[in-house]
Amino acid sequence: MRILVIEDNVVLCENICSRLKKENYDVDFCLDGQKGLDFALNNPYDLILLDRMLPLLDGTELLKIVREKGLATPIIMVTALSTIHDKVTGLDAGADDYMIKPFAME
Repeated sequence: MRILVIEDNVVLCENICSRLKKENYDVDFCLDGQKGLDFALNNPYDLILLDRMLPLLDGTELLKIVREKGLATPIIMVTALSTIHDKVTGLDAGADDYMIKPFAME
């Protein structure tokens, strides 16, 4: 399974990627939304873990763009934004699920 992690917090990104690799997933990562968009549109992934507040291109906008372009890859938003309105906005933009930081890796 190939996973793309789009997360601007370097330490968190490294931790997520390290854990996924230990579980034998093939992992790519990006630290900003623009690069994440390029990776998502030009490489096949089985799952994308997407932060919402990213530099260069916001995660919600990235999500809308990839969905408009027909990308059906499952996308889980991973974000500190935790209100019901935040969750609805993310899901309405095309996320398949919404996970709130901090979270346990288990």
